[in-house]
Amino acid sequence: MGAAGNEIEIGKKDTAAEAGGDTLAAALELLWSERPAPKRGPKPALTLETIARAGMGLADADGLAAVTMQNVAAALGYTKMALYRYVPGKVELVALMTDIGFGAPPALPSGTEGWRPSLELWARRLFERFVAHPWTLEATVGIRPLGPNEVAWLEQAVQSLAGTGLPGAEKFDVAATLAGHVRATAQQSVGGDGKPEQAFHATVGLILDRHQDRYPALSAAFAEVAAHGGQDQALEFGLGRILDGVDLHIAATRERPRR
Repeated sequence: MGAAGNEIEIGKKDTAAEAGGDTLAAALELLWSERPAPKRGPKPALTLETIARAGMGLADADGLAAVTMQNVAAALGYTKMALYRYVPGKVELVALMTDIGFGAPPALPSGTEGWRPSLELWARRLFERFVAHPWTLEATVGIRPLGPNEVAWLEQAVQSLAGTGLPGAEKFDVAATLAGHVRATAQQSVGGDGKPEQAFHATVGLILDRHQDRYPALSAAFAEVAAHGGQDQALEFGLGRILDGVDLHIAATRERPRR
């Protein structure tokens, strides 16, 4: 019976994987298909962007859990079944919301030359998008469909590293490392008026008022912050140190003899 049980479980997992693959394929089709405007007949009552922006409004106000097909339909004044004519389900809807929420990366202003200034600006702008739509922090984890705007952000980061001599894999790694730092800092910033360490310092400060003898090193550091400032710099500090390391790595790569 144990063997039969294993076979059943494997079958279930395979079915789930297939279902997940179908959902991913459907979301990619929704994100990437060209939709020419109809030349004849009445104008569609809804558009994908209208639906996505309704979902974004709910998510901005109450988080991603508030985004259901029923709630989005109600916000638009339609039935849930009417929405299914445009969007297959919530997974596809959230993918669409995420791509529209990030939008295309702004063009780098003239005078922005060199990989480092370009990536600094890229990271700051990405941070702003996460903070503007905090639900994107939840929506952008795990294996998921990527839309044209998100891929354009990655393109801009990788393009910034052209001419550095880094191999393709390391260009991706730089972009991923920066994005990870931006995500982590934005996660702290949500609800803190864009100041990543504000709530953290307030909470730890209250603890140290009563327990400073137990944490002398931390208490000394906080006292120095109070005297000289320097808090709320997590984004800039981390960004600077990451790019310092990339700078050193690029120099080492250029000096390395080619085979």
